[in-house]
Amino acid sequence: MHTTAGKGVELSPWLPSQVPVSLLSPHDRAANGTYGEPSPESLLTAYRKMVLGRRFDEQATALARQGRLAVHPSSLGQEACQVGAALALRAADWLFPTYRDCVALVSRGIDPVEALTLLRGDAHCGYDPLRHRTAPQCTPLATHAAHATGLAHAERLKGADTVALALVGDGATSEGDFHEALNLAGVLRAPVVFLVQNNRYAISVPLSAQCAAPGLAYKGVGYGVRAEQVDGNDAAAVLAVLTTAIEDARAGGGPWLVEAHTYRLGPHTSADDPSRYRPAEEAEHWRRRDPITRLESALRERGVLTPEAAESATAEAEAYAADLRARFAEDPDLTPLALFDHVFASPPPHLTEQRAALRAELEGR
Repeated sequence: MHTTAGKGVELSPWLPSQVPVSLLSPHDRAANGTYGEPSPESLLTAYRKMVLGRRFDEQATALARQGRLAVHPSSLGQEACQVGAALALRAADWLFPTYRDCVALVSRGIDPVEALTLLRGDAHCGYDPLRHRTAPQCTPLATHAAHATGLAHAERLKGADTVALALVGDGATSEGDFHEALNLAGVLRAPVVFLVQNNRYAISVPLSAQCAAPGLAYKGVGYGVRAEQVDGNDAAAVLAVLTTAIEDARAGGGPWLVEAHTYRLGPHTSADDPSRYRPAEEAEHWRRRDPITRLESALRERGVLTPEAAESATAEAEAYAADLRARFAEDPDLTPLALFDHVFASPPPHLTEQRAALRAELEGR
């Protein structure tokens, strides 16, 4: 039994599994019996959303190459994490995404054009956060983690059973905001879950150069936060672990930190060249662990996914991408005066004056 010095407090419930939880093979299911496997129906939904999400991501990458997006941070290889996060939440729960989490946004039902508005440069956020219960995508690393903690605590004070889920990357765990958020969540016992998508690189900095701990999930115990690590390329395991964590937090069990071991198959952004800092053999190793291929193979072996269902998912994804291309061919209807919207609930005098000056200039006076 692991205990804290002089206190006799058992640490075992707070520590993550020594081996990341995985469920897609019979051996893995036997070794990780703590988490119940998702239903065949939910796994089929995950498969469909992952296929659609990847096709969306490929189309967004093409739009960036054409200059129709300012930049695009690809989610290629991380679909199981992002779709699992979207599916594990209830409609009333809140998602706090980063700039790389567009697949999570569209998996939550957000319009794909609205999901790409930030990256197109039209507005800071293209969707209504309140309507979709999804915070604006966060570009600064980890600043949204404290927001997720605060919202979860506030919702509980109001008597709601809302849970907040914050998506962060491995690089964000090196930021002070991340540690402050975990410390606050632990003290408040806030109903918040932090999902670290450990894709091995913070831009070009490998994980070994940012953290000497045996795993990022172990950071949770220092703040009194329940921790777990999961195979981030195993959609069934991601969905199972996140569902358990979210419902435990909802029931008053306190916050969770889940580390998903995955890999960014594409570049950091469309302006990056990953061949400069990582070997091709490493990427090929992870390509053989493709989350969509793994889920598809498992579902076919179990007789859950028929060839017709797989073809239908592909056709739906192609139609989705075609619609996105067509809508991006249209120029957005923008007004410079919108720059002043959604900045303050009650605009201060200097902002009101600046808006009036801009209006006068636009009207040619």
